Amino acid sequence: MDVEMMKTAGSVRIGNHAPDFQARSTKGDFRLSTLRGQWVIFFSHPADFTPVCSTEFAELARRQAAFDSLNCKLVGLSVDSLYAHLAWVRALKDLFGVDIGFPIIEDPSMVVGRAYGMIDDAAFDSMTMRSTFFIDPQGIIRATTCYPHNVGRSVEEMLRLLRALQCVDGADVLTPEGWDDGQRLLLPVAEQADGDRDWFCRFEDRA
Repeated sequence: MDVEMMKTAGSVRIGNHAPDFQARSTKGDFRLSTLRGQWVIFFSHPADFTPVCSTEFAELARRQAAFDSLNCKLVGLSVDSLYAHLAWVRALKDLFGVDIGFPIIEDPSMVVGRAYGMIDDAAFDSMTMRSTFFIDPQGIIRATTCYPHNVGRSVEEMLRLLRALQCVDGADVLTPEGWDDGQRLLLPVAEQADGDRDWFCRFEDRA
């Protein structure tokens, strides 16, 4: 496995370049940087054949077309081997009737997880690995989420956050609480002629 390691474990933050890596996956040899030009949601899970992860993967498979329509690639990661991943994919097909169309990366040495700060350097297992990284087309991390191993993520929230990131990308607007596609946007804080700041919520004029 070839990984572009960060200098310090756990140092990956919003605004950083996502560390590149090459590894085996359920879709063949994989290198993260080949996905430049597209949004990427890179997410980890503690282990294959676990209840919470299985429900997440099943729902991600069902919503695959929604991510595709937003020019976003899904990439999963677990410490389990490629052979375990392949067996789990077959089991998910049998149990939920879904096809996992996105790659699942093997990380038995936990080197990728540590490069992304998903696992502490001193950790002996992957129980902290339920992290998600939203990576823009230039390879920059734009948002992250981290859940404990016993709480499942919301696929709908993953989609909402992706839509919000794409909406504000390169635009001088802000998204208010709970914003989703089609709703009104906020305008940045305005500077008044006398130097005062108009800090109160100003919504975009939607004619």
